[in-house]
Amino acid sequence: MNPLIKNPLIKFFKTKIYTAVLLLVIIVSIGVTGYKVISGYSWVDALYMTVITMTTVGYGEVVPLDEQSKVFTIFLILGSVVIVGYALSIITEYILSKNNIDELIYKKMQKKIDSFKGHIVICGYGRNGKQAARKLSAYKKHFVVIEKDKEMEDRLQMDEVPYVIGNANEDETLMQAGVDRASCLISALPNDADNLFVVLSTRQLNKAINIISRASLETSYDKLKLAGANNVILPDKIGGDHMASLVVIPGLMEFVDNLSIVGKSNINIEEVAVEKLFTSNTKEARTIKDLDLRRKTGCTVIGYKDENDEYLVNPEAELELATNSKIIVLGRPEQIEALNSAYNID
Repeated sequence: MNPLIKNPLIKFFKTKIYTAVLLLVIIVSIGVTGYKVISGYSWVDALYMTVITMTTVGYGEVVPLDEQSKVFTIFLILGSVVIVGYALSIITEYILSKNNIDELIYKKMQKKIDSFKGHIVICGYGRNGKQAARKLSAYKKHFVVIEKDKEMEDRLQMDEVPYVIGNANEDETLMQAGVDRASCLISALPNDADNLFVVLSTRQLNKAINIISRASLETSYDKLKLAGANNVILPDKIGGDHMASLVVIPGLMEFVDNLSIVGKSNINIEEVAVEKLFTSNTKEARTIKDLDLRRKTGCTVIGYKDENDEYLVNPEAELELATNSKIIVLGRPEQIEALNSAYNID
């Protein structure tokens, strides 16, 4: 099935076309049945009379019509004119509008993208980009994909992903994706030079944005960092380390693989800002013990990120939680959901 069918405009046209076809079938059935019953025609002659009557081609009757047949023919002609005219108008409208459907889809998509703020921009919808989009969807994060290959458009529509077709190296395309309002950009292009250019352009357009870039070569790491990337990921290196770890500590790696997402939307680990957990403005010390998340939600605090972005694994219960810090919690999907519900975390 063509993914464009999901678009409301396509559904609208299909509904009207189906209605027109149904009306044509009904009027033909009425005509054939009427001529068969009223005039005593054979099925072939009844169909022939119905067709020449509906199309008003002007051929003569199979046999002379009696008064009942003439009255029936009059009503059949009037009904046919309305229904055939309606069907022709719908088909004509669809043909004339088909060329504008893509433009209407883009306008609707752009309107949705323009409403985003603090979203994530993903450059490239290859293996890495698609995996990033799937992960963000599981966490219900708003994101926009920039894809240069127009042949990927059907896949993007099928996945119901907001997208922009264009070159991510161009400022106009980045602005169209709302990079100036975005909180993060993931550059997952296969070419390191393209990723470098995207990072440079993005950093110029948004000084505060968090930029994560993919790199194929280790020699590109420092260049991308120098260009303005906050983090640089080397998939090949990570993949090799992961495979080696599966040999050395297979049980642990399988456990880690199942920490974040099992399936598509079951989240096991979450990072939460401290401000969302404490609603009081008191200046008294606030600790992990004060949160008592284990009793309230079933989640366990396994990490702490302080205001200087320094990480602490397995923090003590008496650790004081500073402003602008975050905690990392672990739990089953239903426990994470309970945590999000209890503290209104989006």
